Amino acid sequence: MGSTMKTFSKITLAAVIASSVALSACQKKEAEAPAALVESAPSSVAQVEKKLEFISEPLVTNIFTADPSAHVFNGKIYIYPSHDIESGIPQNDNGDHFAMADFHVLSMDTIGGEVKDNGEAINIKDIPWAGRQLWAPDAAEKNGKYFLYFPVKDKQDIFHIGVATSDSPTGPFKAEPAPIEDSFSIDPAVFKDGDGNHYMYFGGIWGGQLQRWATGTYNAADTYPGNDQPALSPKVAKLKDNMLSFAEKPRDLQILDKDGKPLTNGDNNRRFFEAAWMHKYNGKYYFSYSTGDTHNIAYAIGDNPYGPFTYQGVVLEPVLGWTNHHSIVEFQGKWYLFYHDSSLSGGQTHLRSVKVAELHYNEDGTIQTLNAFKK
Repeated sequence: MGSTMKTFSKITLAAVIASSVALSACQKKEAEAPAALVESAPSSVAQVEKKLEFISEPLVTNIFTADPSAHVFNGKIYIYPSHDIESGIPQNDNGDHFAMADFHVLSMDTIGGEVKDNGEAINIKDIPWAGRQLWAPDAAEKNGKYFLYFPVKDKQDIFHIGVATSDSPTGPFKAEPAPIEDSFSIDPAVFKDGDGNHYMYFGGIWGGQLQRWATGTYNAADTYPGNDQPALSPKVAKLKDNMLSFAEKPRDLQILDKDGKPLTNGDNNRRFFEAAWMHKYNGKYYFSYSTGDTHNIAYAIGDNPYGPFTYQGVVLEPVLGWTNHHSIVEFQGKWYLFYHDSSLSGGQTHLRSVKVAELHYNEDGTIQTLNAFKK
């Protein structure tokens, strides 16, 4: 299947607001829309005529896609997204309505050119230990072999991270019979450093269950630090040469403010929520992530793959829809941000569409903040 970019650049603000209002009032966290969309919302959506215009269009329109992990393999871009579906499950803070069941791989030869949907790469039915909910994946290549990493709940409803292999970047992928030992939570992102070592970054709070592993073992109670205490940390672990297991126990990845103090749990505008990603630029390591309930893609810079990382600012401001999830990749001498929003579905937060925009750096190495809307 193939799909070229089509124009879905205008959606009424009324539709966005109506979609948000339709969510159950008891599901407050999911119902909150980015402030940029609602700060000037009128009392009557019937009065709204303003059109939302976007800087980018959906890469494919034949399916709903989200959480894009983009990589360059053999001179071509491959994108490993979630495949959103309408599950019919009521929305809640744990994200049960994000009930993905398979993955598709997208590919493109050039930015702005045709985007190919290469079809199903793996299905949850073919993962022996899986229970439900295939969330945001990533991929890596080593010695001509391709590895697909994915979080999925096991049959006890606990998230772990699995791996599947293929001889092709588009699959099909064959899953290992068990999850990666010592893995937990969600959103794996695998980074290859210049020395050939690979590192996995992962974690996510709320429905991602990171808070349930705060003591090192699983506890079903959702316990968070006090607002003035250091926020829960994303995790990092070096992978073994076989790319199928960790070479070490996962470590905390510290994100500090510019005074060298850890970001606190109450610092919702800056602290880690989910969607880890790592890239390298001019010898520095850039760890980027979603702030979740404040809807930013933020970033921090460090001197090595383990950190610590110092908070710098925002890569991408809130998009249409509750979630914000991304990847950053260099291709043909330019840098690109792959991200998603809910424009293709008219604002339904669980039916998203993958997009791309060029990313720019300042002379000091900081990233110029992107706004997904035309001003």
